[in-house]
Formats: sequence, structure tokens, C-alpha cells
Amino acid sequence: MNTSLHVVCPHCAAVNRLPATKTGAAPNCGKCGLALFTGKPLNVGTANLEHHLQRDDLPLLVDFWAPWCAPCRMMAPVFEQAARELEPQIRLLKVDTEAEPALAARYGIRSIPTLALFSDGREIARHAGAVDLGTLKRWLQGQLHKI
Repeated sequence: MNTSLHVVCPHCAAVNRLPATKTGAAPNCGKCGLALFTGKPLNVGTANLEHHLQRDDLPLLVDFWAPWCAPCRMMAPVFEQAARELEPQIRLLKVDTEAEPALAARYGIRSIPTLALFSDGREIARHAGAVDLGTLKRWLQGQLHKI
């Protein structure tokens, strides 16, 4: 039985092996010494997203957004609050589709904001449109049983 998780450091991208029982104990990265869980969404590009998808054992919730999008800007504080409440059970990532159009095309992002939930490197659920925190948490709860 696997009792450890691989967790990608949000600061240096090192992969840390962490006992599953220690995720809530404010663990630090073994390479850079900084906190593995910051309670903030992590802005990622193509390389960082792929690294997280391939190496992170945590479920990943990715917000595909753009700076010019009003609903995306309305959703930003909700996503920030979700990161504070949901880490370390879920890692929250943000992809700026304006800066990463190829990444948005690769994942078939047709409208923004779009939330995509990944587990073990594969997408398991998607939600398009801005939501409030309660709706986001209910949607996630309904999806996490698939993992």
C-alpha cells in the first residue's frame, strides 16, 4: 500500500515524497526549504503544467482564464479563497490563455473561465463559467469521488 505522495514544490518545482498523513502538517520542500502548500493558486505555463500533471499525486484544479475576461476577473477571488480552503487536498493552478494560446488549444478551451480537474495526469471533469465558492466546492465534491 502506497502511503506517500509525490508533491511538486510551487517554488522550485522539485518533486517531494511526502507521507500522506503529513500533508496537513505544513511540510516544506526538501530542496528549497519553502512551504509545499501556500494556500494560493500557482500560475503555470506549458512546462510547469506538464510537470505537475506528470509528477504531482494531488488532484489538480486548473483555471483557464485571461486578463481581459470580466467573468475571469470576478472568479479570481473565489479561486484564491478556494486555494486557501482546499489545499493540501487539491493543488490549484492558473493558466493565462492569452499568454499560453497553444496550451489552451491543446486542452480545447473554448470559453473562459474554464475549470478542469485532473487526476493522475488525465482530465476527469470540466466546468465552464464563473461560479461562487459554494458552487465550486459542491462541484468539486461531486467530482472527487471519481478519483
